This record gives sequence, C-alpha cells and structure tokens, in this order.
Amino acid sequence: MRTAFVNGRLHGTDGSTLVRTVLVHEQTIEAVLCPSTPIASGTRVVDLEGRRLLPGYVDVQVNGGGGVLFNDAPTIEGIAAIGAAHRRFGTTAFLPTLISDDLEVIRRGIAAVDAAIETGVPGVLGIHIEGPFLNTTRKGIHDPTRIRRLDPELVPLLSSLKRGRTLVTLAPECTTDEVIRALSDAGVLVCAGHTDATCSQIESALRQGMRGFTHLFNAMSPLASREPGVVGAALLDPCSWCGIIVDGRHVDPRVLRLALAAKSRERFMLVTDAMPCVGTDAQSFMLQGKRIHVRDGYCVDDAGTLAGTALDMGRAVRNTVAMLGLSAADAVRIASETPAEFLGLGATHGRIAAGCRADFVVADDALEILEVWQGGRRT
Repeated sequence: MRTAFVNGRLHGTDGSTLVRTVLVHEQTIEAVLCPSTPIASGTRVVDLEGRRLLPGYVDVQVNGGGGVLFNDAPTIEGIAAIGAAHRRFGTTAFLPTLISDDLEVIRRGIAAVDAAIETGVPGVLGIHIEGPFLNTTRKGIHDPTRIRRLDPELVPLLSSLKRGRTLVTLAPECTTDEVIRALSDAGVLVCAGHTDATCSQIESALRQGMRGFTHLFNAMSPLASREPGVVGAALLDPCSWCGIIVDGRHVDPRVLRLALAAKSRERFMLVTDAMPCVGTDAQSFMLQGKRIHVRDGYCVDDAGTLAGTALDMGRAVRNTVAMLGLSAADAVRIASETPAEFLGLGATHGRIAAGCRADFVVADDALEILEVWQGGRRT
C-alpha cells in the first residue's frame, strides 16, 4: 500500500514554502512530486489541506520523559516509554541519554538500547552516555561521587553497542588524546561537555576525532579575553557540531544569537536535555537521591542548580523562532536535518526526500504540532 500526502507545504532548501505531494511506500519516502503529478489508483490519499509538512525531529539528548528517567529504567520498556512521551511533540528519532552513573548502569543501558533497536522500538537511534568522565569543577547536577577518569580499558565498553550510534560526552582534560582517538576510531561520536578544558586542550581533542560540544555554554569553561576556553574553541572550529538548549533559561538568547553569528548555523542542533517530567503534569521528580523541581519549564534542585529541562522539541523549535529570530525553515532544520547529519544519518533521517524514512510532523503556521507520523503511520 502506498500513501500520498497531498496539499502539504514543505520548506524548500532556500527557505521558501512549496506545495508538494509526498509519496510513501511502507516506511520510506518514495518520491516528492509536484502537485499536478497524477497519483496511481489504489494509493491511499492523506489531504493535509495546506498545513505544514515537516521532517520528524531528531533529539540526541533525552534523559527521560513520560515519568521515566533512563538511568532508573535502562530497559526496553523504559526506552519505549520515553520515546512515546516525546513523539507527541514531534520527536521521531532520539538517543536515550544516561547521565553520570556506575559502569553497571552503562552496561545495562547499552544492552537495553541494542535490544530496543533489534526489536523495533520506534525512533531509537542509539545511546548518549553523558559522563561519568567529566570534570567535577563543571559537574552541574551530575553526582560527583560517580564521576571518574576515562581510562583506556573502558574503550571496549563504550564502543560495545552493536546497533545504532553511540555518543559519549566527556571532559577531554579527564582522559587522554589516545583514548579520544581510540573511541573515534571505534565509531563512537565524542563530544566535550561538563569540562573546564583550555582552548588548546579542546583543539587537541578535535584533532583526535572529537566531533562536537554538548549543550554549548552550559557546564564548560567560557570565552574570556586571555583564554578562549571551550566556548571559544567551539566557535572557532568550523567543522564541529554544537548542541544548544533554547529554553530562555540555560543560555540567554542574546548569547545564542552571538554564537549563530560566529559560526555556520548548519553546525548547531537543538537538544532538549529533557527530564522525566516531559509529557506529564509532574511538578517534581527524583534524580539520584535529589528532589528536582519543575518551575516555568525548567528543572532545578533545592539549591537552584539546573537539572536538565522540561523542554520538548516542538517548543524548542518555536522558541528558536521567537527568541533567536530564525526562520521557521531554519529552526526546523536544526531540529531535524542537522542532528541527523551529526549522527551520520542524513541520508535516511531529518529530511523529506526520496529514500528517507517517512517520519513527519504536521504543523500549523505557528509551528504547533497537529499530527505526528512515524514510519508512514500516524502515531
């Protein structure tokens, strides 16, 4: 059975809006056609009535959702629940993310993701291991008792996922260039985060294959007059990728606008850093023994330390238009195509093009989500 999505407005590569017919066969986009192209008899037709048809969002940093924290539920069921919570907000592909924890939790998380992909849990692209190989100086909400140095003997564990992508966030100064090179050579995507590294240390790590930066500006050494720090290195390097949290709280929007002016926006990607409260009405939750409070869309502990977000990707896209002044097309792109490219999955995810997965968001002109289609099926 083929499905034709007709009368949908797509974003062109130049940001223009185009009315197109998208032909889907099973879970894959077969063709993107002019509206005058005849549709074969027997094709199911879905009339979008002029609404926006956007690629499904790709989120590489999802700690939890639907009342589930991945650290507490490193299981197939936990991953499925997190994915279902975020799907309603347009996220059709994601990396369940572990924050700093014991090695046994990491082993269980990797095994769960591998099994989830094998059994077809919708949207799972791999795993993000954020710590425990961090700098306690920039720990943020991470438990300092779990933070440790990244030694060479842990490379086999961190590169053991058989299916999907593995992203590891680490502090380069808390390991060696040789370990970063070994991880990169093993296919692991390495990002700097929760780090107090110097600009020179970051530049060295980039030469060893480090690929990007986790939640730029947050929990990292800042740009200063005599030491560019992690932020300066990130903005100077044209090839690395930067995750950004656009909730108006983690980073002042004016600072993010400066970053976008300093480096190609094609190297920025929206992330939510979402916690279990997303998709629920919960006003608090537990994180490794700490009570975390949800306040005005962000999460803090009793001391006021930020603890991830209550942000979903649909809201992040709308915030990017409202706070950063990007066009709808550009905001959608850094929530879909850019993170897919970062993961090396640009040929199959994050775009509405022949050969890509039929993952769609149907939205109105305000980018409010009306429908989500995953693998050619409405969810």
